[in-house]
Amino acid sequence: MRQLVRQHLRFFLFATLTAIAVRVLFIFRFPGVTTDSFVYGDIAKNWLQHGIYGQSGPDEISPTYIRLPGYPAFLAAAFAIFGIEHYRAVLMLQMFVDVGTCFLIADMVRRLLSAKAAKAAFLLAALCPFLASYVATALTETIEIFFTALALDLAIAALTAHTIRIWLGCGLASACAILLRPDGGLLLIAIELYLLFLLITGWRDQTRARAPAPQMLRVGLILALVSFAPLVPWALRNLHTLHRFQPLAPRYANEENEFVPAGFNQWVKTWIADYVSVEEIYWAVPGGAVDASKLPNRAFDSEAQRQQTEQLLAAYNTELHMTPELDTRFASLAEARIRHAPLRYYILLPLVRIADMWLRPRTETLPSDSRWWEFNDDPKWSVLAVALGLIGLFYVAMAAVGLTRARTVPFLGLLLTFVILRSAFLGTLENPEPRYTLECYPVVIFLASVLFR
Repeated sequence: MRQLVRQHLRFFLFATLTAIAVRVLFIFRFPGVTTDSFVYGDIAKNWLQHGIYGQSGPDEISPTYIRLPGYPAFLAAAFAIFGIEHYRAVLMLQMFVDVGTCFLIADMVRRLLSAKAAKAAFLLAALCPFLASYVATALTETIEIFFTALALDLAIAALTAHTIRIWLGCGLASACAILLRPDGGLLLIAIELYLLFLLITGWRDQTRARAPAPQMLRVGLILALVSFAPLVPWALRNLHTLHRFQPLAPRYANEENEFVPAGFNQWVKTWIADYVSVEEIYWAVPGGAVDASKLPNRAFDSEAQRQQTEQLLAAYNTELHMTPELDTRFASLAEARIRHAPLRYYILLPLVRIADMWLRPRTETLPSDSRWWEFNDDPKWSVLAVALGLIGLFYVAMAAVGLTRARTVPFLGLLLTFVILRSAFLGTLENPEPRYTLECYPVVIFLASVLFR
């Protein structure tokens, strides 16, 4: 990649400055420090100042495991250098990390396609507003995307060079992705599945020499051990401090004794299909009132069920608290709906949720109304929502066309395995948030760059 940059220094200089300008625009125009950002920041501050990985309470700091230590460590390092809760500095650091992601994507394309395609990939990544918008948001996405691109790039390099040292780097990148988010483990699973495929099919490299099975098995074992090694001290800490075996983080980011409304969550999964319902219904519980009129028609199978649902929501709105008894009633309603339409629950709705996460305008970090299709927002934000929707379709369409022309691209199966595995996992969630597909954008941009090969 260094040689490519030297050969096209002017292009990469201006493209890099463009990438920085786009991200600075988002940082100063649309900075995002959310509730989750403050949770991460509180843990980082307590870890840095008091040596306790925990959350602040009325009287003391309580140890916690509701968040993995990757992003709090990043915030703690930024706070130590630039000052406590200096989130603007955090966003600027994320800008440089994301520019690094642009280079990693270009390097991956350079390895498998051509120098011309690598330049196109760098420009597509530099101008991507979805990557830039999360640079301006103090959440894990930017760092997670960087390590995803790094792990995939190193895996491709290792498959070409057969060097254990590169596989060690790939394992470390996977470990960092896992330490940032529990679903980072999907990256490791995808790489291991591809290695298994190569082992079963008797893969031959570019020299047509068969890769020995013991070597492939050794690579898979080394990758897994290096990826999981950083989780060992985390799991031991949780076992020692909180007396609970928790090698990752709880699915619902809950403390040990905190009630999780599993019945309500299951009921939500029987009808939710788009992000707007996440904002209006799912995130409102507990603590906020739920407007039953916001429920789509697919949330009811009959008029009697509509009345039952409205009664349950009215009972919740009375206390704004989900009790175990009320949660059990939601669970019964969910089970009845699943029995009535199992294909809808297990196949149709997951597919619709996946499509929504991939295709809806990515405006969740911006002032645009989530109900963008109603066009009752300020005209400039409606225009922005439509523009971002078209840009998203442009990237996905380019990737789809590129895929049809990428049959001879080496190791394409690795990249597709990751995208398919992650998309399938996202379909099982009851909160279809578009940001969850951003980890796939290094592959999207790779496929789009096939058109410039």
